[in-house]
Amino acid sequence: MTTPALSILGETLAASLLVSAVSLSGVFALWLKVETLQRVIPYLVALAVGVLLGDAFIHLIPDAVNRQGSVSSVSLLTLAGIFSFFVLEKFVRWRHDHTVPSLEQSPEAKGIRPLAKMNLLGDAIHNFVDGILIGGSFLVDPVLGYTTTLAIVVHEIPQEIGDVGALVYGGYSPKQALRYNFYCSLTVIMGALFTLLLGSIAEASLVFLLPIAAGGFIYIAATDFIPVLHEHSSLSHLVGQTLIFAAGVGFMQLIVIFEHFLLA
Repeated sequence: MTTPALSILGETLAASLLVSAVSLSGVFALWLKVETLQRVIPYLVALAVGVLLGDAFIHLIPDAVNRQGSVSSVSLLTLAGIFSFFVLEKFVRWRHDHTVPSLEQSPEAKGIRPLAKMNLLGDAIHNFVDGILIGGSFLVDPVLGYTTTLAIVVHEIPQEIGDVGALVYGGYSPKQALRYNFYCSLTVIMGALFTLLLGSIAEASLVFLLPIAAGGFIYIAATDFIPVLHEHSSLSHLVGQTLIFAAGVGFMQLIVIFEHFLLA
C-alpha cells in the first residue's frame, strides 16, 4: 500500500473513531440519581423523537433525492425502510414473547423493551451510513474529509444524548445504555472501511441506504417513541416535551445549514 493510501486510511480511521467517541455524550446519565434520571428520561425521549424525525426529513431524505434525482424512487425506498423495520420489530417482539428468562440473566436484561433494541438497530445502520460518507469524503479530498467529520460530530451529539435516554427508558441500566450505544457507533468504522475497499460501489449504495435509514428513523420515532411521550399527560410534560421535540427538529435544521456553510 502506498504512502498516500496509508495516510488516507489512517485519517479515515481516526475520523471514524472520533465519531464513535461522540456516542459517549450521554455519560452524564451515570452520575444522575435514579430519581433525577427518571424525571429527565421523558424529555430525552422527546429530544430523540425530534432529532430522529428531523434527521429523516431534513437531512437523509433530501440528501437521497439529490443523489437519486427521483423523488418517487426515494419515497418508495423510504417506505421500504418503514416496512422493513415493521417486519424486524415483529420478529423482535416475537422473540421477546417466546424467550424464557434465564436465571443467569440480570434484572435489566429480563426487562428490555423491543423499542430499545430497534433503536440500537436503527442507530447502527445510520452510523454505517456516516462511515460511508466519511470514507468517501477522504477519498475525494482530506480537507473535505475533515469538514464532513466535523459536521457529523455536531450532528451526532444531540442524537446520542437522546438515544441514551431512550435506551434507559427501554430497560437498560445507564451503564448498559452507554456501552451498547458505543458498540453500535463502531459501525462507523465498518462503513468507512467498506468505502475505502470498494470506493464508488460503496458510494453508490448511499442511494439506497439513506432513504432506508430515514424510513427506519421515521418508524422508530412514530411507533415506538411518540407513544411513550403520551404516557405523561401533565401540563408540565406537555409544554416541556413539545418544546424539546421542536428543539430537536430545529437543531437538525441548524446542522443542515451549518453543513452547507461548512462544505460550500
